[in-house]
Amino acid sequence: MKVGIISDTHDNLDAIGEAVVIFNDEGIELLIHAGDFISPFTSQPFKKLKAPLVGVFGNNDGDKLLLKKFYKSDGVGELYEDPYEFDFADKKIIVTHKPQIVEPLAASGRYDAVIFGHTHNVVIEQYSGRTEDREKTWVINPGECCGYLTGRKTVALLDFAIDAAKPVTL
Repeated sequence: MKVGIISDTHDNLDAIGEAVVIFNDEGIELLIHAGDFISPFTSQPFKKLKAPLVGVFGNNDGDKLLLKKFYKSDGVGELYEDPYEFDFADKKIIVTHKPQIVEPLAASGRYDAVIFGHTHNVVIEQYSGRTEDREKTWVINPGECCGYLTGRKTVALLDFAIDAAKPVTL
């Protein structure tokens, strides 16, 4: 039940390739991309990923139809409009590129994990608003894979089996 999390790749093919190696070495079962792929050719390094990818579009993703086509036809995964909610291994997850909706989503108590991007800053915390269904919700921004704004290329890992999450620097 290990999930890889990536965001803000911004066409950095080398960084994507490095991240794919880490995710494969970690044995993730799913990769979540929280937006800003930018160009359809970014699907190429993801072809080596040994897990399916689920992603949402970010504010810089212009040609959504072509992005969606390349990621699907290359067998990488599915891209969706933001936000996208889904179930994985009996966990309810929502992914967005919009940081302004993260707190209400976490506070709703509907999700085991709220994944977001856009800010290029790493956030890994647990929101502990107890509801009937959940005691806590993981709130995770993996930072920026591209490394352009912060100078740090980061991704994140979330392991539901041991209820732990951590950032990983490329």
